[in-house]
Amino acid sequence: MSKDQDGWLRSVWRRWARAVATAVASAGVVVLAIGVTAGTAAAGVGPAERGPLNAALAAPTVSSVAAGYAHTCAISTDGGLWCWGGNSSGQLGDGTTTNRSTPVRVGSANTWASIDAGTSYACAVRTDGTLWCWGRNSSNQLGDGTSTNRTSPVQVGTATNWASVSAGDGHTCAIRTDGSLWCWGRNRNGQLGTGAALADATSPVRVDTATTWASVAAGYAHTCARRTDGTLWCWGDSSNGQLGIGVLSYRTTPTQVGTGTTWTGVVTGYTFTCAVRADGTLWCWGENGYGQLGVTGPHRTSPVQVGSATTWRSVLGGNDTACAVRTDGSLWCWGNNSMGQLGDGSTTHRYAPTRVGTATTWASGVVGSYHNCAVRTDGGLWCWGNNAAGQLGDGTLTQRSTPTQVTIPG
Repeated sequence: MSKDQDGWLRSVWRRWARAVATAVASAGVVVLAIGVTAGTAAAGVGPAERGPLNAALAAPTVSSVAAGYAHTCAISTDGGLWCWGGNSSGQLGDGTTTNRSTPVRVGSANTWASIDAGTSYACAVRTDGTLWCWGRNSSNQLGDGTSTNRTSPVQVGTATNWASVSAGDGHTCAIRTDGSLWCWGRNRNGQLGTGAALADATSPVRVDTATTWASVAAGYAHTCARRTDGTLWCWGDSSNGQLGIGVLSYRTTPTQVGTGTTWTGVVTGYTFTCAVRADGTLWCWGENGYGQLGVTGPHRTSPVQVGSATTWRSVLGGNDTACAVRTDGSLWCWGNNSMGQLGDGSTTHRYAPTRVGTATTWASGVVGSYHNCAVRTDGGLWCWGNNAAGQLGDGTLTQRSTPTQVTIPG
């Protein structure tokens, strides 16, 4: 899942924090605690959008979030890492296999920079450039040279120049600060992009020799990545057209999607892909059984535009659902809605973008398998959809069809 908006969100947080600090100091108010978010919706009480958060009482708490199959992880603004939800494979990283319905701290480090969650596992980069993974490892997706599940973070190699990571179903990819791309884990469909025999890799292997990779997104059995020149490349399984290259056969090395050079972000779902161009248009391709392409009709083997809007800022993709944020800060979702994961108060599948509430302060978000989460410009975290394992983090196991706020402990 792409993290192109993380830097922007942190910038917003820094500006906001300075403004609040100045206002508080001018008023002569002593701040006793920070990290408590006001405006939390009561469990089971309608849409969790009951008015603006009070900046004088609550500080932003989240800088980034990641959603997996039935678990969620978030990095707080102080660099702490928190996870909640299903934990059968140790994917919460707290040293246990016990499910949690509220956020639990992962270790004591305050140096986490970015995170992504896959199917029952997660990986994160620290500010020192080291990469750590934990949870399910049956396909070697943790990259530690074994196939042993880990209930707490384990370092991937010894490199200290990792910039970002994307966790899929059974494979993981990451980019280093030198622009090189590395993948590991399951490779039965060529999703590692190495062009080698379709064998799993227990540790990172380099994808070609390019040093111009800007972002990467790992799906179920395919991978897509964007280069600094704005070109888009995909590889792996294409049985539903998810590579966007007009064919239904897999590719074991990166293959360019069209000839465009203006792609700004890409995400991968289970068997579909979506991407945004510099002109603000949104394009999707692959499987369309639930309308996850944002259009009606069968699957597509090449990019199809979602509507005619030219104001899309970023896109998020998961199992059979997609969401996107517009430049006005509004959030829109479409596709599978069997668990209320579209956040529109219903369980009706949508074949076109449907707005989530009326807020215009959404900064970024993630789409899991059957639940979604998003961060607002004030740092508040909201989740909705399936909650059978506590993945919404609201202390219940109740499914939500509208956003409910998650409180990260101070």
